[in-house]
Amino acid sequence: MATKEPGNSQGLSPTALKAKRERDLAMAKTDRRTAMRSQNQSIGQNSKRDIHHVNGVAGTTIFQTISQNRDSSNERNA
Repeated sequence: MATKEPGNSQGLSPTALKAKRERDLAMAKTDRRTAMRSQNQSIGQNSKRDIHHVNGVAGTTIFQTISQNRDSSNERNA
């Protein structure tokens, strides 16, 4: 197992790290993620709330406080 270092916090092997980065980039470039990212930027994020897309659909969002978002005792409110 590779050691944890900056840029490799999960301690992945170099081969696994390269594959993960490729998968993550491919997911970030999908039409769905691009639409949600665009919507978040147009709404405007701030340090007191998080924006969540209801059921993972662009166009339907809710706002949660940071404390609600970090609460691990229950699922998101949507």
